[in-house]
Amino acid sequence: MTIDEAKLQQLLGKMLGEAGAALGIGLVLLGDKLGLYKALAASGPLTAAEIASRTGSAARYVREWAAAQAAGGYINFDPTTERFSISPEQAAILADENGPAFFPAMFEIAAAAARDLPKLEAAFRSGGGVGWHEHDPCLFSGTERFFRPGYAMHLVPEWIPALEGVKSKLERGARVADVGCGHGASTVLLAKAFPNSQFAGFDYHEASLQRAREAARESGVGDRIVFERASAKGFAGTYDLVAFFDCLHDMGDPVGVAAHVRSTLKPDGTWMVVEPFAGDRMADNLNPIGRVFYSASTQICVPASLSQEVGLALGTQAGEKKLRATILSGGFSSVRRAAATPFNLVLEARP
Repeated sequence: MTIDEAKLQQLLGKMLGEAGAALGIGLVLLGDKLGLYKALAASGPLTAAEIASRTGSAARYVREWAAAQAAGGYINFDPTTERFSISPEQAAILADENGPAFFPAMFEIAAAAARDLPKLEAAFRSGGGVGWHEHDPCLFSGTERFFRPGYAMHLVPEWIPALEGVKSKLERGARVADVGCGHGASTVLLAKAFPNSQFAGFDYHEASLQRAREAARESGVGDRIVFERASAKGFAGTYDLVAFFDCLHDMGDPVGVAAHVRSTLKPDGTWMVVEPFAGDRMADNLNPIGRVFYSASTQICVPASLSQEVGLALGTQAGEKKLRATILSGGFSSVRRAAATPFNLVLEARP
């Protein structure tokens, strides 16, 4: 093979940037956990010693951390004053965990994937799976913290009104199941918005359910949400609305799940399926967003599905066509796209 030197240097430059980003994952998590970004957002510009003082951290470590962050463009450095600062845009991404642009939570997910590489290597060799519950715990908190701001922005203002007749039912009083609820972020948002309705959150991961119950109590809606341990093919009850948020693709038997959901819906009920946005062809998804989704899918979502019965392994980039076929195969009569964002696809299925 003949090597094109220019292309070689271009790829090496790209890999150098990737290495810096990979080594920086832990530093972003430290900045988040120790409140270093928040200190800069609240009081900057600051010297490294001042950041350390405000956060109860060791100054020598903070100095090295801040230099790495400035080199990566995450914060700024003024060589004249030797102070570090954070711009409004940087703060929105790194310091405001309730804002729509907050990103350190995704780095929690990446850290979990790195810590679980031995399990993934074994799965690659055997073709087996890695269950959700088998991952490092930072995956669970990172997933909730990453998705919650997007749900807060879109779920009640946009997605619920996009479903035919659902908003009015919820306002009057409806029964809702949130399946695969995890830490309960979506369930709590819905319960706060629709006080006349009753909610049930289902998940098979008990540790996540414990956190969901705490979140419901903290938000003052614990009296209208019941969180129970159950599988997506085994939850009980009859509902006006069943919601799946970014979890159908993780399930081993999504067709069987669809059939069970249909059996729990009232005749005029609705199944809302929120999935990562994707085109129907792989070529449509070879972009920065698709890269994140395919990477997460390889390390988390496909292994989760392959750890279960059937193991269909839809993956995060299944696309609307495959999702629609899966839902219809479960016995639903109609599926339509109700809403979409650059990151989400919202489907409405009717019995």
